[in-house]
This record gives sequence, structure tokens and C-alpha cells, in this order.
Amino acid sequence: MRAQARVVAEADGAGGTRLAVLRGQAPLLLRRTGPPAGDRVAVHLVGGAAGPLRGDELSLRIEVGPGARLSLFSVAAQLALPGRPAPASRLTVEATVAAGGTLRWLPQPLIAAAGCDHVAVTRVAVAAGGSLLWRDDLVCGRHGEVAGDFVADTLISYAGRALYRHELAVGPRAAGWAGPAVLGGGRAVGTLVAAGPDLAGFGATPPAGPDAAVMPLAGPGVLATAVGPDIRTVQAALDPLCRRR
Repeated sequence: MRAQARVVAEADGAGGTRLAVLRGQAPLLLRRTGPPAGDRVAVHLVGGAAGPLRGDELSLRIEVGPGARLSLFSVAAQLALPGRPAPASRLTVEATVAAGGTLRWLPQPLIAAAGCDHVAVTRVAVAAGGSLLWRDDLVCGRHGEVAGDFVADTLISYAGRALYRHELAVGPRAAGWAGPAVLGGGRAVGTLVAAGPDLAGFGATPPAGPDAAVMPLAGPGVLATAVGPDIRTVQAALDPLCRRR
């Protein structure tokens, strides 16, 4: 399956945000949800089909213009499944945030089911003066099963310079992923990147749990990360930080 989705948020000239483009194809269906919250517009990603399955090629493009404020969520966890013998499934998310724009990406976790082979590529470019809150959570397998193969390749840049670059690989082909140098036996992991001019106080209070940390990035950014035996532990550490932005 091949599918593309795109959302473009623009300032409406009256202190709010309008959606100039909102379109998608199953399983990447986009829906505007609820009335505007102040000057921010909310969009939910709705899974219109099972997957991703092996062989799927999915792409999502997000564009936030000057002065626009967009929050993007998902209605449910994304479940990467084995499917037929085929190349790895792939989801590419590309986002741009203009000066004065704000993007909050807060989807439900990705679950790497046993036997899956999935790659998630994330590229985010934030202009100087833009603001970003980017959350990614991963669960290694469904209850009582081993993790499938999953690779997350993430690059977030700010004002033309790399702010956060990270690759995480889990599953049978990723040697040592459950060892102390990676997840240390954890079954869930979450990352939260905040960037922009208004970071005062963000992460000033350490997140809950011994396997969570908040670290400054080399630029106007902060990284929070948490590892745990299940997603509830990760959410307990990172959710309060999301509510502060």
C-alpha cells in the first residue's frame, strides 16, 4: 500500500490558525477535531486501515506557517504488523515550522508487533523563532510477545543546524538492543524534544522515575527521554512535561 497525507496550517489574519490543506489516504486520514483552542488548531491522525504492513510506503507532510499554531495527535496507537513477505514497511514524516509558528506532535505510541519489519524516518526543520514539541513513544511487542524489527531515524534541525539526531533499532536483527547500552531490558521508550525561544522552566523539575532524564541540547532545545517495563511508566514520566507546553 502507498499512501500520502499533508496538512498545512496558516495564520488566519485574525489571531487564529486555519488549515489551508488537510488531506490524506488510508491509512493516513487526517481530521480536524474540536473547536480552536485559543489560537491553536488540533488535527487527529485516524488509521483508515490495518498496519503498517510489510511493503507499505507511507508519507506525511506537515507545514506550519508564520504565526500558525498546530497540534497533531492520533486517535489510537499505531500497530506495525508482519504482513506478507515483502520489504520493510516505511513511514516518512517531514515537517517544517516557520518563524513564529508552533507545532506540537503528540501521537499515541507505535507498537512493534512480533514479526514486523518497519522503518520510521522523521525529518523536522524549524526556522529561527519557531517552536516545536515532538513526542515519539515505542512499545516493543504486544503483551506477552517479543518485539518485531523496528528502526527509528530522526533528525530535527533548528535555524538550519542539526539540533537532535538519533537512530534507535530494536528487534531480532538489532544486536544488543535489550542490553544496558540501549533499553536495558525495558519494553517501552519515549522521547520528547522541545525547541524554540520559550523554554524557560521546561524540564526544571526532573521527570518521575529512575530511568528518565531531561538534557539540554546544543541549541535552543531540550530532550527528555524515559525507558520502562511498559508504556505507563514512560507516560508517567513524559506526560507532565507535555502539559507544560
